[in-house]
Amino acid sequence: MPVFPAPTSRIPPVTGPAIRLAGTARFGTATLFRDAVLELLPGTWTCLLGPSGVGKSTALRLIAGLDTGADFQGDIKALDGSPLTGRVAYMAQSDLLLPWLDLRGNVALGARLRGSPPDWPRIDALIDRLGLAAHARKRPASLSGGQRQRTALARTLMENKAIVLLDEPFSALDARTRADMQDLAAETLAGRTVLMVTHDPGEAARLGARIYLMENNTLTQHPPPAGHPIRAIDDPEMLACQAALLLQLRAAT
Repeated sequence: MPVFPAPTSRIPPVTGPAIRLAGTARFGTATLFRDAVLELLPGTWTCLLGPSGVGKSTALRLIAGLDTGADFQGDIKALDGSPLTGRVAYMAQSDLLLPWLDLRGNVALGARLRGSPPDWPRIDALIDRLGLAAHARKRPASLSGGQRQRTALARTLMENKAIVLLDEPFSALDARTRADMQDLAAETLAGRTVLMVTHDPGEAARLGARIYLMENNTLTQHPPPAGHPIRAIDDPEMLACQAALLLQLRAAT
């Protein structure tokens, strides 16, 4: 059973497009990935796994339109022809919370940067749903790592963008809270096009409608479990997919 209360204010529905990244990325003479094709299905979750340092976060930042320091030769586009600019919400590995704002102020940051009035009822409902209501007036220095990560997730969810890029969004959470946050994120981001970088095969098997592995400068698809995400944590096919992904990751060189 979920440990978080039902939301009292819901994020309006948004539908995300299919996205395609195709190309090669290099740092100097070192190749991160070569002739890679990463296709995100519209309105669903795509999960990207691989060893550290192979270029997963670089791919995420390329789609976000952020500086990567890499030389990328290729193309990134929405397959419906629509622009990506202004439609992307990005959650980095670091929580990037502003130390002079309290938790509530950090969740409202996006609206303030745009010069818009924050939707405080929706912000407070989301903070409550994430189990952070008792910490809403605390500044980041007084929060645990998991609380900071949930705050960053809340800030990302508040952006209500059609395309959501998540870089290890649940890595600092304990197992129970991680499962609860997966449930909440899947519910809140329904209809969005989501790309999540993760090191957790179980997370990819549970959430991914499409799963990619990045290793040895290449990008390959791995078949997801049957059934629609988000899958039950004890689903046999999900567990079998998790095991197969872990074996492939352990075999990577």
